[in-house]
Amino acid sequence: MTIAAMLEPIAGNGETVTLPAHEWMQGRTLYGGASALIAYTAAIRAFPDLPPLRSAQVAFVAPVGAEVTPHASIIRQGRNVTQVRVDLLVEGSPALTSFWLFGASREANAVHAAEPIAPAPIPIDEAERLMEGQGPAFIQNNYELRRAAPSGGEGGPVVRRWLRLKGGDDLDPTSRLILIGDTMPPGAMRAMQRPGPVSSMNWAINLLDPLAQTRDGWWIAEAASDHADHGYSSERLRLWDADGRLVMISQQAAAVFG
Repeated sequence: MTIAAMLEPIAGNGETVTLPAHEWMQGRTLYGGASALIAYTAAIRAFPDLPPLRSAQVAFVAPVGAEVTPHASIIRQGRNVTQVRVDLLVEGSPALTSFWLFGASREANAVHAAEPIAPAPIPIDEAERLMEGQGPAFIQNNYELRRAAPSGGEGGPVVRRWLRLKGGDDLDPTSRLILIGDTMPPGAMRAMQRPGPVSSMNWAINLLDPLAQTRDGWWIAEAASDHADHGYSSERLRLWDADGRLVMISQQAAAVFG
């Protein structure tokens, strides 16, 4: 079952759909990137003439299961920018709410390229394979993971990995970035004093290149905890292509249990 096949029933017009989503589960909820992709898909299918996606804000309110009701509405449509709200309802109550900012390209007044990845990652052909037959269902079914930084990281609460989808070539570039951008566990897991579950609560995304592609399907994903205390962590997420070019920056609040 490809991710495109799972997305096929989505229309964004308020109809309840049952998705073949078992391969993308993370415990009792759909993996966050897949949930966000369902909402994004509802937005672009409800309003097919939108400009490219530039930014989004996603709140993971409650578990998202296989049966969802996506509802998309335009909040404001200007000359260049359109903002769309998408709610995913489960049994009539919000399980995910999101705002998607679509913006047409304009003549650049400010130009500043992001710095390339540093330190340099472990080369992909030397990188240790990880999580084979382990981890949540969405990892086991859909990803190849390899170590991009030395074991234990660079000394801080940071998780950095090479990742590649086993499928997903049938996705457009923006949908692929949304799907994979939330793959890493919170960096706070490296600062935890004892084992316990962690859970993403929200996700704020900025796409630097909505049409980004990469070599051989490999990306480098990172989650870093900027501050953790009182049961929560402020997380900074980044995604680079295989050549170390930054293509997505995002931020999350994560709940740290145990």
